[in-house]
Amino acid sequence: MRPVVVIPTFNERENIVDLLRVLRVTVPTAQLMVVDDLSPDGTGMLADTAAAELGSITVVHRHGRPGLGAAYRHGFSLAFEEGFDVVVSMDSDFSHDPSVIPTMLRLIGEGADVVIGSRYVPGGGTQDWPLRRRLLSRWGNRYTGWLLGAKVRDCTAGFRAYRADVLQRIDPSSTSAEGYAFLTELTRRLARSGAKIVETPILFKDREKGTSKMSARIIAESMLLVTGWGVVDRWRALRQRFTKG
Repeated sequence: MRPVVVIPTFNERENIVDLLRVLRVTVPTAQLMVVDDLSPDGTGMLADTAAAELGSITVVHRHGRPGLGAAYRHGFSLAFEEGFDVVVSMDSDFSHDPSVIPTMLRLIGEGADVVIGSRYVPGGGTQDWPLRRRLLSRWGNRYTGWLLGAKVRDCTAGFRAYRADVLQRIDPSSTSAEGYAFLTELTRRLARSGAKIVETPILFKDREKGTSKMSARIIAESMLLVTGWGVVDRWRALRQRFTKG
């Protein structure tokens, strides 16, 4: 399998070089792809320097509409064009442990279509989160999974490995959500497509350097979109039931 690790970045100068060095050791056969949204702090230039030093790293200086969803859509389309077999997505702030990637690739090799690094399966969890944040995240994921009919405990997780042909089949380029709702939109499409989704436990850690991109607006956007998708899906299911009846 030819894997590529897609890493969207915006103002991550404090993390990106260290992450690329760790990844080069952890998954030495993987291509690394940094998709930078023209970070004003110079993240893209630092990634360029690391790429020249470490090798097998592509740095994309992306123009156009900023955002997590747009960055992933761009990175995924490049991965498809270049013929990679497995696409790994992860954050750039060390909240996702690179040492889990070999396990994800092994599970793909054993037959999974998608492997999600999950906080909410046995062995998974979060580190140093206050109770309110833990409850909000767990409730939000249960609500999302129930409403969308996805048998996934961590629908919003960004640490994933996809079989490239399965990901391409659901056409990420046609998604519309930005922020972390983009990840939920992919989960919805994958579940509806019948993809074999496996969750493997991870310990999610808050970043030690830099500033989080999460905000109340992003959370509200995600919940509104999930509710809308759930209503649409259930209405379609009811119509199909009445039509068949």
